[in-house]
Amino acid sequence: MVVGVLKEIKVEENRVCMTPAGVEVMLAHGHQVLVETMAGLGSGFSDEDYRTAGAEIAPSAADVYARCEMVMHVKEPQPQEYALIRPGQIVFTYFHFAADEELTRAMLASGAVCVAYETITSASDQLPLLTPMSEVAGRMAAQEGAKYLERSQGGRGILMGGVPGVAPATVLVIGGGTVGVHAAQMAAGLGAKVYLLDSNLERLRYLDEIMPKNCFALMSTPATIRQLVTEADLVVGAVLVHGAKAPKLVTRDMLTTMKPGSVLVDVAIDQGGCFETSRPTTHSEPIYVIDGVVHYCVANMPGAVPLTSTMALTNATLPYALKLADLGWREAAQADPGILEGLNIVAGQVCYPGVAEAFGLELTMAVDILQAC
Repeated sequence: MVVGVLKEIKVEENRVCMTPAGVEVMLAHGHQVLVETMAGLGSGFSDEDYRTAGAEIAPSAADVYARCEMVMHVKEPQPQEYALIRPGQIVFTYFHFAADEELTRAMLASGAVCVAYETITSASDQLPLLTPMSEVAGRMAAQEGAKYLERSQGGRGILMGGVPGVAPATVLVIGGGTVGVHAAQMAAGLGAKVYLLDSNLERLRYLDEIMPKNCFALMSTPATIRQLVTEADLVVGAVLVHGAKAPKLVTRDMLTTMKPGSVLVDVAIDQGGCFETSRPTTHSEPIYVIDGVVHYCVANMPGAVPLTSTMALTNATLPYALKLADLGWREAAQADPGILEGLNIVAGQVCYPGVAEAFGLELTMAVDILQAC
């Protein structure tokens, strides 16, 4: 199969979907890889690095789309790419369709096979292609929160871990999945008092056993959130609803009960955000303030540390990219239930429930599409 590695064009996105080492593995399986020129520069990989690995350097995205059976991105295709995508072409990337109706309708119109990193599942029902970026984003959430608590950044002027004789910051992390655990571990490691909320009692028992002693695992309820946001210096939104929009757990009314200069970090912004007042921001303009509360809602947080992120992402995505290239999307989905879960849109049909529900679209299950092929 001819596989394309595209340059990211979303604002301030410096990751690339495959390292030169990944290209070498693809070639060992008998595939041809086209890499758009300068695709890897933001992550520290030159065109010559890719040539040495055996890739062909393509002069433009249009050339990659025109020649490749499968194209790979990190972030979703941007509007200027929509017309380049061909019917039947496999597009393998993070889509987060349920948060973007324009993108959803554009991919329906393209006739492409859209395989979403974020909905592929493992045998243990985990989300293996979300996990590495969730780990990065979770750790960054605590770092960025600590930064924006500084007075010079608009925050309260509080040190995350305090000092002897002075209380540390109070951090509320909503969601006990991968993002939440890494955010809580990082904040606790900095010395903060951390509350980690989840709605699954078994998960809370597990978290209570593994988390540091200055991290307290509590049942997530609206009442608990209302109470703890009044105490928190930093709130991290780490809620994931598999393939669907995130619920709004911190309302506009709650902001007026929060401390002036406190910080909200919404890691769920890719899926619509879990704070009512969230809207996507960028690395160059990462924050805004509402009712005295600093909002950090950067939609591609791992893009700020692209070398780490690109290597971690390739480690996770490469086995699935190989399977799609080796078998084709139909056989790959039949052979691997996790890839079947990754099918979101196929040839003008929505086949992922959360996407259909988000926009009132007709749902055709992926298994039915495969049976009809």
